[in-house]
Amino acid sequence: MSNMSKKLLIDVDCGVDDAQAIMIALAARNVQVLGITCVQGNTAVENVCKNVLRVLSVCGQLKIPVFKGASKPILGVPIDAGHFHGQDGLGDAPDPNAPGLELLQEEGAVQALVRIVNQHPGEVSLVATAPLTNLALAVRIDPTISQKLKELYIMGGNTESRGNTTTCAEFNFACDPEAAYIVLNDYLCPTYIACWEFTCRSKLPWEFCKDWLAQDTKKARFMSQIFKHSIDACKTKRIDTALVAGQGFIPCDAYALAAAIDDTFILESDELPVTVELSGTHTRGMMVVDTLDTLKKTHKATIMKKVDLEKFKQMLMDSLK
Repeated sequence: MSNMSKKLLIDVDCGVDDAQAIMIALAARNVQVLGITCVQGNTAVENVCKNVLRVLSVCGQLKIPVFKGASKPILGVPIDAGHFHGQDGLGDAPDPNAPGLELLQEEGAVQALVRIVNQHPGEVSLVATAPLTNLALAVRIDPTISQKLKELYIMGGNTESRGNTTTCAEFNFACDPEAAYIVLNDYLCPTYIACWEFTCRSKLPWEFCKDWLAQDTKKARFMSQIFKHSIDACKTKRIDTALVAGQGFIPCDAYALAAAIDDTFILESDELPVTVELSGTHTRGMMVVDTLDTLKKTHKATIMKKVDLEKFKQMLMDSLK
């Protein structure tokens, strides 16, 4: 890894796993977070903004600018993940000292995304751990950002039509299939995807999670509070049936973030063209992996298959120190 600091822009729908990803970024030595953009997803966009500010506050990093973005998908009706993340997105854990929304930037997330990428051409790694609405709107406003980005890391989609929200679609893509379609077709920078099945197969033991949360720090106590709801939800039949490789600690969004900050994190991957199904009865929002090259796309995505889990554990441990 080079000593140069990596410039990161993070787009979130701040549920618990987004919080875990943000905290990894904030603890990484070689990373400069240029901003965090918020979008409706796990919870309403106002909650997402509040949640990001709560995370930044716990980490003593409220100087990082936070931008409010899209409050609903490009088409269709918003869905949320309250059953898993709690209605507020962070486990409904009360926080009397939560920072107020007056700390948000006045500039909107989509405009900020376009501006920041243009200010640092070829330098920004964009990590998207949410429905891709903000990204899709940004590339429609300024198509040149798709090549000015250094790279794009996405948590979302699936490779084996295993859905966790609808029969065949993963949550982030199911929330806004049109946005996912636009992003996978219009962003031409190097693109890395941490899909649902991959995160399930890269799970960590619950024992590790216990040790992780047992650290005697303010950050670990915060994480224990906001994570309790989701840990309980994992034991319900609804979540259990969605898991691909059985029970375990699966901090979905953190895999994409870890790949963005450490070039050596991905050990095995496939490079293939991808798109998103928009009109199937059962498959709307499903990521389509074109192994036969029938789409004739020149741009291929790097689909993560295997990552360095020891490094991952270390990043997670460090994030709560």
